[in-house]
Amino acid sequence: MSVMLDNSASILRTLRNILRQAWPILVSQWASISFGVLDTAMTGHASPVDLAATALAVAIYISVFVGLMGVMHALIPIQAQHFGGKRYEAVGRAFSQGIWVALMLSVCGGMLMSFPDLWLSFSGNVEPGVRERLGQYLIVLTFGLPAALMFRTVYALANAVSRPKLFMMINLVGVAIKAFLNWLLIFGNGGFPELGAVGAGLASVTVYWLSFGFGLWWVLRDPFYKRFDLKLRAPRLKEIWDILRLGIPMGASYMVEVSAFTFMALLIANEGTATTGGHQITANLAALCYMMPMAIGVASAALTAQAIGAQQHILAHRTGMLGIGVTLTGALLTACVLFFGREQIVAMYTDDAAVTAIALSLLAILPWFHVIDSMQCANIYLLRAHKIAMVPLILQTLSLTIVGLLGGWYFGFGPGKGLFEGVRQFLLAGSPPGAGTMWIMAGLGLSISAIALHLWYRLIIHPRQLRLQQPANE
Repeated sequence: MSVMLDNSASILRTLRNILRQAWPILVSQWASISFGVLDTAMTGHASPVDLAATALAVAIYISVFVGLMGVMHALIPIQAQHFGGKRYEAVGRAFSQGIWVALMLSVCGGMLMSFPDLWLSFSGNVEPGVRERLGQYLIVLTFGLPAALMFRTVYALANAVSRPKLFMMINLVGVAIKAFLNWLLIFGNGGFPELGAVGAGLASVTVYWLSFGFGLWWVLRDPFYKRFDLKLRAPRLKEIWDILRLGIPMGASYMVEVSAFTFMALLIANEGTATTGGHQITANLAALCYMMPMAIGVASAALTAQAIGAQQHILAHRTGMLGIGVTLTGALLTACVLFFGREQIVAMYTDDAAVTAIALSLLAILPWFHVIDSMQCANIYLLRAHKIAMVPLILQTLSLTIVGLLGGWYFGFGPGKGLFEGVRQFLLAGSPPGAGTMWIMAGLGLSISAIALHLWYRLIIHPRQLRLQQPANE
């Protein structure tokens, strides 16, 4: 796919470029999150111990991997700007240094995953059998972490140069292979030993290495990528630091969002099993819906960064604004589905009357929450296209942690409990006091973050773009 980097490019063409790049990314994201779903669903048929171990291990692995993946995604705007500016050798150099960054991060991630007891200290009493299986699962996954992160290097390159379809296919095939290997290794089919949760980990590791191997083989043989001179160069500290300087705040930003939901779940668990189940359904739907704005954000950020690299600042601004517009349109359509189809959606998750009632009471906020969340996501990726990551991290930390999480605790479970009752009853009638309050405050935090991020772009970044474009117009 070729992208016209020209200020005169029509709005329709720019819109078509965004949509053409976004939908394969969306499918890839859905495929990626299905690994944890497969492991949880299939080990649930092996034994309760394997299910519990897998559920905890997947939560730990995702907490580690999401942050590291965020660091690797710094390669997208870096390489996209080089590509837009036709600095093809610089694209190859960034790719090579990205491999070294992936290997460094895999060592750090492996160390974090090698001490499961440290993680389990937050979970109270855990059965010895669950602890043992969980530790084995995580140790196995450490051998797949280098491949998973190096695959993100190849994935970032493909998105930076607007060629994401191959990696959509790799992820889809990977899901099929993962399901088959799970069937063999979890249950001991086909003459293989019955390994339970450990078998699920081995299946993931195998797919990670196969995916990276095939992706690397493809970009090395595809004529399109020849211009970048892709090869493993010696580590260069300055270029590694350039990636980390942008990537560390990006990874931390991912972690802020994940941690906010994690601690929400821990606090809401105080209101009982039914409330936890209702919250989990709502949170799972929010995560699934988030894949849409994230895909559009990645696509529009890559195209915006390409335009920046080509010094086409009018096109960069137009692309960023169209990305936000597409995200808002998709979010409103998704919100309508959530609003009108909430009873049917909850019925697919549970037939328990108590959980259903709580889930439906919380789902009343989800359409509006999703629209706000989408706007925050779109503006974060717009700033990342300009290689700005520290400001979003600071704004997210203040709004999501202080307003959303701490505010939710204060009014839902802390000294201010009961002060928010009128608002909660008006917005989420019938919801559990703590859970309802936490969701409202999370939405408020996201609103503040989205508005602040967009104002930062409008007041700081866009005027700078206009000044940079001025000489070309004189």
